[in-house]
Amino acid sequence: MSSIELTASQRTILRALVNLHGQQESAVKGETIAEEVGRNPGTIRNQMQSLKALQLVEGVPGPKGGYKPTTNAFDALDVQQMDEPASVPLSHDGEPVTGVNVEEIRLSSVHNPDLCRAELHLRGSVNEFHEGDHVRAGPTPLSALVVEGTVDGKDATASVLILEIESMEAPAGETAH
Repeated sequence: MSSIELTASQRTILRALVNLHGQQESAVKGETIAEEVGRNPGTIRNQMQSLKALQLVEGVPGPKGGYKPTTNAFDALDVQQMDEPASVPLSHDGEPVTGVNVEEIRLSSVHNPDLCRAELHLRGSVNEFHEGDHVRAGPTPLSALVVEGTVDGKDATASVLILEIESMEAPAGETAH
């Protein structure tokens, strides 16, 4: 399914739908998506028509209706679809963040500790995070890794935070493999 080329706008809207659907586990109204991505509800409806044509979204009629992502949507975004994903806690300026889960932590520049960065790939919105904010991710399920740092950038389209790492710890010895 990776052969589908989405525009940046389609990718942003589809990612918002996937994140919102994961939080509420029901159809997501176009107005809710519009609010999340800062766009007009009419724009969202138009984009949803093209995403439906690509078989990435299905419409749900009725008063509790809206939109749901298809399995193809998860494939197009390269996001794993899990019923019960492992919970990796995230805190923002010392406060626990709800409705957001860390899906992946990618480390870059590990050969140069002064430039070490981490990409936190999140399931949920990164809109509330800003450059200079303090973030703590972890412990991860298997290695109990905890990464702390300062937000150095973000990619709202891909739900990624880029951290300048201040500390990174994992317990020595046995872990829960």
